[in-house]
Amino acid sequence: MTTVRTTPAAPPPRLPVRDKASARDRGWGGGSPMLSRLAAERATGVLVRERGTLRLSRGRVVDAESPAAPGLDVLLSARGTLDGEAWRRAVSETGDHHHAGHRLVECGLLAPGALELCRLVALYDAAYFALGPSGVPGRFRYAAEDGPGCGCPVPVAALERETLRRRDLLHRIWPDPATDERPLTRAHRAVPPPATGRQRAVLAELDDVRTAADIARELGRPAFHTLVDLRRLAAAGVVATREPAPAEAPDPFEGIPADATDPHITFDPHITLLKRLRDALEAL
Repeated sequence: MTTVRTTPAAPPPRLPVRDKASARDRGWGGGSPMLSRLAAERATGVLVRERGTLRLSRGRVVDAESPAAPGLDVLLSARGTLDGEAWRRAVSETGDHHHAGHRLVECGLLAPGALELCRLVALYDAAYFALGPSGVPGRFRYAAEDGPGCGCPVPVAALERETLRRRDLLHRIWPDPATDERPLTRAHRAVPPPATGRQRAVLAELDDVRTAADIARELGRPAFHTLVDLRRLAAAGVVATREPAPAEAPDPFEGIPADATDPHITFDPHITLLKRLRDALEAL
């Protein structure tokens, strides 16, 4: 009898698992479970989230919008690619900014490649904010048919992967996200480090009132690129957030006349006396 020894087969490699613990340490989670489910079912419609919207066509993202990101019109007209008046005329004729781009291409005022490139830049830029952490649940409105959008639909997995990469990049540059939303001001530093041309343009827009989104629109740049410049300037000690002014306490005597002697209105005598004392002290 011959005994044959067989070598046990090597166990299959482990599937990659998202590191949830490190995501919690950074302050954000992974992608959107709802968006992943919609991609799996090849849904068509609009996903509405707290900081923006995503439009899907058969499970792929074809458009994104966010109040924090400049729109397609800003990106097209900022660098002279398109005249602003031509864009407004196209929107007026078509009634929709998605169709307006196609109208400009048909009229020969915009190259098809330039339109699609700006659309993709605007899509990724707005999606970064739309997919940000939120305490408000998202809502999805199903649509019966596709609407206008990007000629190159973006897979949900690719969009989420890029969004997470951008969050990690900003965290590595400067972990404090306050510069992303608050009004910004110059920080007082005796010897500031040299700034790049892009950073100098950002610094020129600081006025103690504008936020990163405002600066991005003024410069006609993607909002995420502006966040990168601002976080690098914050890490260098050149930019700081401007704290909001403290709210004034309400005047407890507001609405009480100095001489509360109207027989038709009943006043608390203690409050009336305190108001008279306060007015007397202010007159000294």
